[in-house]
Amino acid sequence: MGGLTFMYNDKMCVGIIKDELMCRIDPTLHETVIEKVGCRTMDFTKRPMKGYIMIDENGMKSQTDFDYWINLALNFNDKAKSSKKPKSPATNN
Repeated sequence: MGGLTFMYNDKMCVGIIKDELMCRIDPTLHETVIEKVGCRTMDFTKRPMKGYIMIDENGMKSQTDFDYWINLALNFNDKAKSSKKPKSPATNN
């Protein structure tokens, strides 16, 4: 990914890519939140990813702004699917 990612409950939650904050959010909120100042759809590989947003410094001018984005990501975390594959039980042959 080329940045620093923070996992919560074995799921990607937030990260830093260059000088922007990346948040994994509820995809149903995506169109609403990208209208906010400093927010855009993550397009890391030139493919827009619904449910992943980037916030620049204009979107984090205050602690309240920053907390909003972090809480949005944390609130979705319970619903998000983990990319970690469950360990298969050991079998005895």
